[in-house]
Amino acid sequence: MNSREQAIQGLIALMNGGRYPSGSQLPPERELMLELGVSRRALRYALEMLEAEGRLWRHVGKGTFVGTRPPGRELGMSLVTASTSPAELMDVSLWTEPAFARVAALRASRMDIDNLRYLLARSTAARDPVTWDIWDVRLHRAIAEATHNALATAVFDSLNAVRDEGAWRHLRSDPTTSGRFEELSAHHREIVEAIAGHNPPAAEAAMRRHLHSVQHALLLFDEEDAVSASPFQEAIS
Repeated sequence: MNSREQAIQGLIALMNGGRYPSGSQLPPERELMLELGVSRRALRYALEMLEAEGRLWRHVGKGTFVGTRPPGRELGMSLVTASTSPAELMDVSLWTEPAFARVAALRASRMDIDNLRYLLARSTAARDPVTWDIWDVRLHRAIAEATHNALATAVFDSLNAVRDEGAWRHLRSDPTTSGRFEELSAHHREIVEAIAGHNPPAAEAAMRRHLHSVQHALLLFDEEDAVSASPFQEAIS
């Protein structure tokens, strides 16, 4: 068993052993390193993997917690969500995520790149919209994390909070055909390989192409949804 596997299995044992039930906070990284007998690099890799699988979640400045991230939303974010259009959301994504990809290509560590490739493999293997969405979001978030800028990650989380609202769920990217899965997976591969190759212009351009494709699909879906609803609207008017 290598050090990464040791860290993953050790964390799972801690969470399943009764000491840290769902919702409880895990000890700081230094204590976990000593208890599990692993390096900081191996521990952080394990934390990334288990967070991606929904076994734990982390909050910058607060710590690491067992279980899934609470669904609660602050009132301010709910008000922003209610007044935000799909076009506005995509505008901000296009303004921020290509820049995150560019910076990630400059700052990504070997552990960041390994994590991105792991998440790429998981999203590429997905063949249903729900599973795809889980790994797609996790991959995009990992790119923001690879900037090593906590505010960039917080900005991404704020955008994703808008996407998670119930009224927006039907506007999420829904790759319902095998061709669409392959297209989006190819986009992700280009982004990850540009970051892994420490090529900022290529990473930025690949992310921009990907988001333009998503923007086109989402807004087209929204238009089709409006057209399909029009007969019903006429019937009740």
